[in-house]
Amino acid sequence: MGKPRSKTVELIERKTPYQGYFRIDRYALRHALFAGGMSEPLTREVFERGHAAAVLPYDPERDAVVLIEQFRIGAYAAGRDPWLIEIVAGIVEDGETPREVALRELAEEAGLTADLVEPIGEVMLSPGGTSETLALFCVRADASGAEGIHGLADEHEDIRVTTIPLAGALAALDR
Repeated sequence: MGKPRSKTVELIERKTPYQGYFRIDRYALRHALFAGGMSEPLTREVFERGHAAAVLPYDPERDAVVLIEQFRIGAYAAGRDPWLIEIVAGIVEDGETPREVALRELAEEAGLTADLVEPIGEVMLSPGGTSETLALFCVRADASGAEGIHGLADEHEDIRVTTIPLAGALAALDR
């Protein structure tokens, strides 16, 4: 992809103007330009929420996936329907691996265990404003009892579990 370039970043300053449930860091920096030389100093804020793991439970006997539905503040703030259909996910805490988080959240949010865990990959969700990564897994699970309301009360979770045929889930993605 063209000639090699410098990958230099000069950090001028880093501050933390907000620390709450999440954190915001403000960076002042310069970076190498594709045409050569360095950029002018610029300031960017980064939303720090940690790293996450997500898991798609698949039941090959039923050819179905297990999904969850819960209220999401970001969707509400964007003026969208705040009850979103999602895959199981959670934040990676200190000392945990993404795989451990995926299995923990599978039990907490869907009441399921897995007998096979396959990593799918890792992505950055919005690298223009957050350092968060998401490790994705697919697990084989028995979905025969996947229903009801789950989640941890001390985390204010109110999560409804549903099982849908894989073909239906794929059709929904196309829509």
